[in-house]
This record gives sequence, structure tokens and C-alpha cells, in this order.
Amino acid sequence: MAITADDGIERDGGATLPLGTRSHGIYGWLSGRGYGRRLGVLLLLAILSFLTLYPLSMLLFGSLHSTPPGMAGEFNLDGYRQILTAENMMVLLNTIGISFAKTIPSISLAVLLAWICARTDTPGRGVLEVLITLPFFIPPILTAMAWGMLGNKQVGVINMAWQWLTGSTTSPINVYSYGGIVWHMMQYSTPFLFLFIVDAFRAMDPALEESSRMSGASRLRTFRYVTFMLMLPAIVSSFMLSLIRGIESFESPLFFGLPAGITVITTEIYNAINHRATPAYQYATAISFAIMALMFLLVIWQWYLLRGRSYATVTGKGYSPNITRLGPWRWVTFSFCILFFIVTVVLPVGQLAVGSFFQFFGFYSWDMLTLDHYRAVLQNKDFWRALSNTMLLGLMGATATMVLGGIVAYVSVRTTWRGRRLIDALAWLPWMMPGMVLGVGFLWAFAMLPGPFPIYGTIWALLIAYMALGTPIAVRVMSTAYHQLSFDLEECSRVHGASWWQTLWRILIALAWPSFAVGWVLTFFGIMRELSASILLYSVGSEVLSVVLLKLWANGQAEQVSVIGLFMMLLVIFFRWVQLKIIGKRISTL
Repeated sequence: MAITADDGIERDGGATLPLGTRSHGIYGWLSGRGYGRRLGVLLLLAILSFLTLYPLSMLLFGSLHSTPPGMAGEFNLDGYRQILTAENMMVLLNTIGISFAKTIPSISLAVLLAWICARTDTPGRGVLEVLITLPFFIPPILTAMAWGMLGNKQVGVINMAWQWLTGSTTSPINVYSYGGIVWHMMQYSTPFLFLFIVDAFRAMDPALEESSRMSGASRLRTFRYVTFMLMLPAIVSSFMLSLIRGIESFESPLFFGLPAGITVITTEIYNAINHRATPAYQYATAISFAIMALMFLLVIWQWYLLRGRSYATVTGKGYSPNITRLGPWRWVTFSFCILFFIVTVVLPVGQLAVGSFFQFFGFYSWDMLTLDHYRAVLQNKDFWRALSNTMLLGLMGATATMVLGGIVAYVSVRTTWRGRRLIDALAWLPWMMPGMVLGVGFLWAFAMLPGPFPIYGTIWALLIAYMALGTPIAVRVMSTAYHQLSFDLEECSRVHGASWWQTLWRILIALAWPSFAVGWVLTFFGIMRELSASILLYSVGSEVLSVVLLKLWANGQAEQVSVIGLFMMLLVIFFRWVQLKIIGKRISTL
């Protein structure tokens, strides 16, 4: 039972905690303070349930409802019956096969790059780490469009350069294929995995590897049986995250799969709603609900792989990472990292820059140079409206999401309140919901929302969807920050007479604001690059930049796409600079 002493600190079971942090028993639940706390927990549960459980329940409702959202109909299993076809089995195999095909080389490449940056004497490792992670922040729709210009079989720049250099008439690259899908997905999957793996190398006690070497094991054997095995949790977690992100990928299959007749689950959902004479909402929703079950099975598989094993790598003894001296080979590893940056950033961004100055894509001569595309974009009202919407949603969405994530993380990490585990679980639920699936869920949710809530078809529908998608990242960032702060800091503040609010503002928020800022930048990038949910929830007047880009590309205006892509790259570079210079904290520490 908690006992409150005169110094304003609750002592529970011998542990000293800040007042209002830990409270058990009848008194805590019946007092005014306890009642306010319970009300706050219920309010937080209601908000998270609206962002997660409500669209998920509407997915189930929509998969059983025979008519589009908002129309009267009957309940049946026709949507699930339509799933059970040979064509959909091929769609499922395509989805899983492509995800595996990009995950295995991506994680291998990420491990190699992380080892180079964390455990070798390669020159400029800090700069290389920034360059390697940059593709993660570039919206996939931009690089997809750029590679559509670079790797087009007929007029792609790479193929034209090859033919000019060799005199051949063949085209060595065709991005509109299985290989093109996997190649593009790898370009933003590898930096994503790198962010998770690089710190696992840094945190490993080198004494474990040194013991193996002193016992006669070779470097390769040590890496295989010591380094790799101790990193297995990070690698398995990264593998599963990459696999899930591969299954939910939309941009790569949309740009490079559909023209080649290759369909995956996300593009099948998109086609069922947008590219049929009569939108098949029940069928699309049934597929969305089925993919949620697949995601859940993947999480269960991850738990099974790691169960009952110990992977302790950090001891109480101080140490620094073991640096491998590569000698002359350090310039090879340096060149390899630079090559990765050139292929994933310089080539696609360079194509956008070049394409924006020529009159027609694929015709590059001096007499074709023009600034007409810049004038067209600057005079395009849809572009300015989309830019305004994107910035508004980014600023509001990132701020609201981080505030919500900070509150959830505080309740989960700094308290023992009843319901905190449920709150944490609800906050993480969207991590298993692809943007396309969440978009379908909110499509039904907003259409069926009772009462005077005009959300459907407005910009607020996008804001709510972005908050749901960004909450897991916000909670992860703020949970890490709160875990690093000792309870003694709060105790000291309360002992010296500060109120709970003063302690929260002057201690916790003051110390955790760099992590809040990092999470804000990450969330803003997530909103700016989001396409799958946006394409389902936008309406006339609420378009964002990614939607406008997709429309221009579909209309064959690749040159204007290049111009807008460069504007978006300026935003990426600016906010990345803010994260690195102003905040002064590495994203990889998250």
C-alpha cells in the first residue's frame, strides 16, 4: 500500500517515487487525485481506441457489408469468397516473395554498411553514416519516378548511355519487372535497417570477441558464432520489420509492377477501389482484414524465434567498440559507401534535376533546354494548394502525434497506473497496419461516424490517419528518452517544493526535448512521404504533394514531376539539416 509522507513523496514497497506516479489500494482510487488519474487514463484509451481499434473494427464491418460505405446493405461473406481464387493466391505469393527477395539482400547490405561505420577505421565514418541514411528520408514516390526515367527500357537514361557507349541496341535495365520492384524497395529498406543495426554493433562488448580470438577462432568464425549470434535479436527484429514493410509497400509495386502486370496485395486493394467501374469495397476490405491477420502471424513468428534465449552484450564494465584496422582496404570500404550513396541518392536526384530543364523526357539536346516546366508548376494552383496542405498537415500532425506519443510514453514508462499496458499496446497496433489497410479502415470509419462529425472528405481525415500511422514512432522515441531519466530527478524537484506540473515542465520535458524534436522530424518526414493512405482519403481540395505527383505522373507530365520532386528534396535537405545541426542527435540512437 502506498504511504504519502509529509515531504510529498509516495513510498511504495520500499521504493521512493514522485507523488502521483505510483499509487495502489482503495485510497488511490477513491481520492480526488486518483479519480482524475482514472479519468485521464480513460480519455487516453478513448483517443487511442479511435485511432486504432475503431478503424480496425470497421475493417471487419466493411469486409462483411455488401455495399459501399454509408449505404444500406446486408451482411454476408462474399468479400472473403472473392479472395479465395487462384489469381489472389498469385497476388499473395508475389507479395511475400518480393518482400523476402528485397529483405535478404537489404539486411545483408545493412549489416555490412553498419559494420563499416561502427567497427572499422574507414575514413569519414560520421559523414558516411549521414549519407547512407539519407535515402530513408527521401519520399519513395520521388525515387520511384526518377528510376522510371533512369531505367525505362526504351528511353531510360542508363539504357541510352549504354547504347551510346557500346553501340549496342539492347537495353540492359528494365525497372518495370520483378527485379525493378525489388531494386527500388532495397534502396529505402537498406537505410531503414541500417538505423536499427548500427548501434547494435556499437553496444557490443569487444571482450566477447576477444575471448573467441584468444581461444583460437578465426575472424570469420568469431563473426559467425559470436558477433552474429549476439546481434541476432537486432537482426531478427530488423528482418521482421523489413518483411512487414515489404508486404505493405505500395509505391514500388505501383510504379514498376502494374505496368508489367505484377500485382501485390496493396496494389490489388488500390485497384479494387480506384480502377474498377464499380468499386469493390467489400472485396478490398476483406483483403485488408486478411493482411492484418498475416501481419499478426509474422509478429508471433518473431516472438517464437527469440523465445527463451539470452543475448546479453552490454556489461557493467566500461568499454569502447573494438575497431578493426583495415589498412589499405579502408579506402575500398569508403568507396563502397560512397557508391551506395551515388546509386541511391545522386542518380535519382540528378535525374530529377536534369529532367526538369528539358522540354521532353528522353530527349536531351541543347536546343531542348527550357524553364517552361518551372513556370508551369509555379502557376499551378493545385501544386500550391497541395504544398500548403502538406506543410499544414506536417506541422500539425507531427506536433499532435509527438504530444500524444509523449503522454503515452510517460504513462507506460514513468507510472504504474492501471491500464498502462493496454495503452502501450493500442499505441503500437498501427505498426502492424499498412498505410493502405489503415486507409481502408478509416474510409469506412469516417463514412460511418455517427453524429455531426464532418470528417469524411476533409483534410482532417488525412490528419487523423497520419497521427495513427506516426504514433508508434513517437512512442518509441519518447519511451527511449524517459528510460534514460532517473526517478531521482523528479524526487529531488518535489522535495524542494516544486509541483507535479513544474517538475514535468522543468525536469522531464526540459531533458527530453531533444528526443521530442528528433521524433518530430521523423514524424514530419513520415507525413510528407505517405502515399498509400493519402490516395484513399483525399478529396478535391485536400490533396497533398504525393497525390499531386501521382496524378501528374499518370498524365505523362514527367517533367513537372521532376520540378516538384526537386522542391520536395529541398524540404528533405532542410529538415535533415535541422535534425543534424540544430537538434544535434543521431536518429540511429533511437
